[in-house]
Order: sequence, then structure tokens, then C-alpha cells
Amino acid sequence: MEEVQTDRIVIVGAGLGALYAALTLAPLPVVMISPDPLGQGASSAWAQGGVAAAMDAGDSPEAHARDTLRAGAGTVDPKVADLVTREAREHILDLTTLGAPFDRTAEGGYVLSREAAHSFARVVRVKGDQAGAEIMRALIERVRRCASIQVIEGVMAEGLEVTEGQVTGVRLVSAAPEGSAPILLRGVAHLMAGGGSSGLYAITTNPPRIRGQVLGMAARAGAVIADAEFVQFHPTAMDVGEDPAPLATEALRGEGAVLINAEGARFMLDVHPDAELAPRDVVARAIFAQGQAGKRPMLDTRAALGARVTEVFPAVSAACARNGIDPVAEPIPVAAAAHYHMGGIATDLDGRSTLPGLWACGECASTGLHGANRLASNGLLEALVYARRAAQSIAVHAKIKDSAAPVELVFAPGGTPLDPETLARLRQTMTAKVGVLREAEGLKDALRTIAALEAQQPTCESLLNITATATLIAAAALLREESRGAHERSDFPATDPACASRSRLTLAEAKALRETLT
Repeated sequence: MEEVQTDRIVIVGAGLGALYAALTLAPLPVVMISPDPLGQGASSAWAQGGVAAAMDAGDSPEAHARDTLRAGAGTVDPKVADLVTREAREHILDLTTLGAPFDRTAEGGYVLSREAAHSFARVVRVKGDQAGAEIMRALIERVRRCASIQVIEGVMAEGLEVTEGQVTGVRLVSAAPEGSAPILLRGVAHLMAGGGSSGLYAITTNPPRIRGQVLGMAARAGAVIADAEFVQFHPTAMDVGEDPAPLATEALRGEGAVLINAEGARFMLDVHPDAELAPRDVVARAIFAQGQAGKRPMLDTRAALGARVTEVFPAVSAACARNGIDPVAEPIPVAAAAHYHMGGIATDLDGRSTLPGLWACGECASTGLHGANRLASNGLLEALVYARRAAQSIAVHAKIKDSAAPVELVFAPGGTPLDPETLARLRQTMTAKVGVLREAEGLKDALRTIAALEAQQPTCESLLNITATATLIAAAALLREESRGAHERSDFPATDPACASRSRLTLAEAKALRETLT
């Protein structure tokens, strides 16, 4: 395998966490690895709601932390919740300085929205539902102008090199469909910021490449994975047959939109005191149940927003228009879709993984903030806080030179592309057996199927990465014999107080469990 040595910090990913970390590290030399052109293919750019932060004088970080703990259903790390909510305000101000065009009031304050399970309006947004895209645009503009940051597009990481227990390099391949032979890039430090895992599911809101590859890569190298069983299903993905499913942002319900079924009944009124603004797991299960009963759940914006919906929520309106729906005149069909992975590479308060030389931030990491159920709009916030903390930790602990030559990569033909039929079967298995509702036999079937699919392409690193993540999710779900937050076991419907702790699992442990079933 060809090797390339660099004096740069290697960042795998190109979403909010990767961009923010690279800018924080400036003027230290960085190389970012992005499968797609910057701004495309990252979940951050698709985030509609915004960034949660206590910006109002009547709000407080302590109240934000309490809401985070409550939504996380008993497994949030209180120290992490306190840290992240205290730092939130300064990150909003920093993003504003960097050019993020947050919505402002006539008096110059920030427009704040209330989303599910928040006790206060504290979600800072951009152009209604454009927060992720507009924040990314501002950061990309800064990154493009920063001389210390090199961006290599069209390249994908597929494995980590470990030498004497320490991460020393990243194996890279061309992101083109035909793939390539790998090149080993050895950097002075390695930050994983490559997104989540929800694209492993057949019904998802995630961009096409976001299938848990980065988590799987770290797990295959020996990193501990935390909270893998907790996958958040967004209640209101548009049920219009698109893959990925367009998102009907939670902010619509914050503005008063209601959930109805084919009979016109508001079914959330009988489910939870907060009705449409109940925690996401509660709403997702209710929508799933309506769908299972053949009652076609829908989101009705007509009374709350009327014609304003096209102005305030342009992304939602565009998705409706593509699919022949007029939200001003008719409700929007919705379904629960895999949306966000609370689990990921276990990190400490400085974003360090359990493997020396490897840091992680963003959705591929599990910091302890989200617990069993992520509080709305805490995802972008966590990415910002831990991107900066990881960058600062790298700057302290890695031996970094002030400058470095650009990285040059020339890929040779080769590699083993992932079979699309294998991927489709894996995604169908995850949705059917490891989805909104789970039970032991289904989870065992899923683990057996994942093992069989893995065996079909044993030399395909892309497949091994995603099957590693799928194995960890299913194994952790099988081991947690209770229902908590986003993890719902129909055979263990009660929440067990004895299980109020985070899970930690290695791939070796998950595979050992899997092997007992085959």
C-alpha cells in the first residue's frame, strides 16, 4: 500500500464539526478529507431547526441543561450537559462573527424558536429552516480563504492504521463509484468528524453517504463505542417515497402545526400532555403506530401558518412542491425516519477517544450529552462545542509544526466497491428489525443477517465499516432489556431504574455476542 506522510492534522469529514475544528486549529496546518464537494453530502447542511442556546434574558444554561437531562431519559452525563449549555452562547456569538446570518428581531436580538421538550424558546435559526445550510455556507467561505487548511474533495476514509495501540494513519480511497486502491495517509493527529449512522436504515433523513462508516472504522481499530443502541427517529419525515426522506422540521410544530390522521383526528392529544411538542421518541412511536394501523399520519400546517409556510419554511415548501403537495391547502404525509445517532465513538470532555492519537466530534462521537434521546437542536450545538474542544486538545497534545506542504494523492485502480444489493438488504433489515420498535428475536435475526451479508464481501472495507456499526447498534439494543428514550423494546416495555447508565461496547464484544447466535 502506498504511504504518504504529512505534518498536517488529518480531519475526516466536512460537516459543521470538521469545518469548525479546522478553523479553530488555524493557523496550524490541517488537511480535511471530504467525499463530496464542501457543503454537499454532510448532514449539517440539511439541519433545519437551528442551534439551541440560552440567549434570552429570561432563559439560562441551567434550564437548558435540565431540559437536556429530562429528554435524555436518565442517561445524560450531567457534567457534559452543564459544560455544553454553558458554552452555547459564546458559540452563537462566534458563528455570528464568522458570518452566520441568524434571524434577528427589529431590535437586533436573535429570533428564538421553541422546539419539542424545551421549556423555553431557545433555538437560534436562519431563514426559518435554513440554519444548517447557511451556517455551513459561512464556515465554508472562511475555510476556503484560510491558508492553513487544505481540503481534499472526492476522497473517502475507509480504515485506520494502528501502531502499538496508537492511531498513526488513515487509509483513503477515491470516492468515485468504482473506488480505487487505498493510500495510507499518516498525519500528526487524526480527528474523526464524519457524521452519523442513520443512513443504515431504509427510511432515513440522512444524506446518502452517511451510513456509520466513521464509527465502524474506529470500532474496527479497537475504539470503545458508547450508547450505540440509541438511534433517534425523527417523527415527521415526509412520507413521499424519496430516499432520503425530506424533513418536515420540528420548528413547524413549534409554530403550531398539528398532527392528524386520515380521519382528521389530532392523535397526540391522547398520547402526551405536550401533544405535538412531546419528546421526539414519544411522537415518533405515535406516528409509527398510526401508520401501522393504516391511519396515514399527516402534519397539518394550514391553521397555524397558512400561506406563511412558503416564506418561513422554504426547504419544506420546496420538498412539498417536488411531490405535488400544497401545504397551504392540504396536510403533509409523514413517517418516522432514522434521523440521528446518539451513540458513537466514546470521547472524554476534550473529544479524545479511547484510542491514543484519535479524537472525534459531531454525530460520529458520543460525548454523553444526548443520553437516550437527543433534545431538539442540541446536535449542532454539541458539534460546535466538541469541535473546538477537540481542536484545542489536539493543539496541546500533538507535535505540530507551524506549516506543512500540501498533501498530494494519486489513486491507482483497485479496491472492492460495495455491492448495492447488499447495502439495500442491510438497510431493510435495520428498519424492519432494529427500528422504532424492537424485540429479542428480531434483533437476533438482524445480527445473523448482518453476519451473512458481511461474509459476502469479506474484503470490502466500506462494507466492513457499515456492518461493524450495524452490529454494534443491534447488539447494544439486544443487551439493553428495557425501554428507554429512543430505544423501545416491545418485549421489555418498562424502564428499568437499574439500567440508568450509558452503554459501552467494543466491536469484539458485539461480534462475540453475534457469534453465539449463528
